[in-house]
Amino acid sequence: MTDQVIDVTDLRRVYGGGFEAVRGISFGVGRGELFALLGTNGAGKTSTVELLEGLAAPVGGRVRVLGHDPYTERSAVRPRIGVMLQEGGFPTELTVAETVRMWAGCTSGARPVAEALEIVGLAKRSGVRVKQLSGGEKRRLDLAMALIGRPEVLFLDEPTTGLDAEGRRETWELVRELRDNGTTVLLTTHYLEEAEVLADRLAILHEGRIAAEGRVADVVAAQPSHVSFELPEGYFVGDLPPLAELGVSGHESEGRRVTLRTNELQRTATGLLLWARDARVELGSLDVRAASLEEAFLRIARTAEGGERGETGERGERGGSAVPFAEKEMAA
Repeated sequence: MTDQVIDVTDLRRVYGGGFEAVRGISFGVGRGELFALLGTNGAGKTSTVELLEGLAAPVGGRVRVLGHDPYTERSAVRPRIGVMLQEGGFPTELTVAETVRMWAGCTSGARPVAEALEIVGLAKRSGVRVKQLSGGEKRRLDLAMALIGRPEVLFLDEPTTGLDAEGRRETWELVRELRDNGTTVLLTTHYLEEAEVLADRLAILHEGRIAAEGRVADVVAAQPSHVSFELPEGYFVGDLPPLAELGVSGHESEGRRVTLRTNELQRTATGLLLWARDARVELGSLDVRAASLEEAFLRIARTAEGGERGETGERGERGGSAVPFAEKEMAA
């Protein structure tokens, strides 16, 4: 990767009592790239992001942001990054404009207050006290604070939590525009659709390790698609054409309900439907579902819970691969 802005090598973080929250992870983020960090509850996302932001020092490994150690060289990094926390904690009695003005006074090269509020759609709420804002409006204010210094690198921790569907889409467009203008973005989110829509690449953490990393399309493509249906009375899986000939990689059945896993969805669905037509069989509750990030996420969660380490794999040195891993959560 050229012009790498975030460089993480064998990063480790241990809390009091010996709990290892981050267990030797490595990844990089290029300039102008949007990188999503996903994972189950307790996976280590927040612990990792805090190390990148310079809020704590790692116990092992190396992290560089814009070529500097964000903890020991904080003065060189902090003016060039923006951080949107899960909750800003601003004084509730100040107005929106007063809050932004206060923050701008502590920031080098700050945007004008009106510009910052216009960007996040709060210009008409500038005179409202913070305590009177809705949850979604408070998230917009958090974002305005993160953008006030025109950051080269932007850390977004659950940026659309509390926003309605329209607000979420508007925030996505803003983040895209920032990325397209050269801002490097590292995003954590509960919304898998958000990661799928926005991210150039992503990593999925589990128990402090990277279980999958890569372009979204590659992570999704590594997971099987599914065709599920109900066979009529008197029919069984053995009555279907040979599953290997349909491109099926595995299957489950429960009563009359059958689910086929495949990496060749069109081949499997076509073969199955042609068989049903020729056999004059009606397949009940037919559901043909392509692989998705959510499917990948959930599959990894189930695999991890079952202890099937051989299926998930673990990423070692940079450039190593891991089978994409899918889960429903997100808060470290």
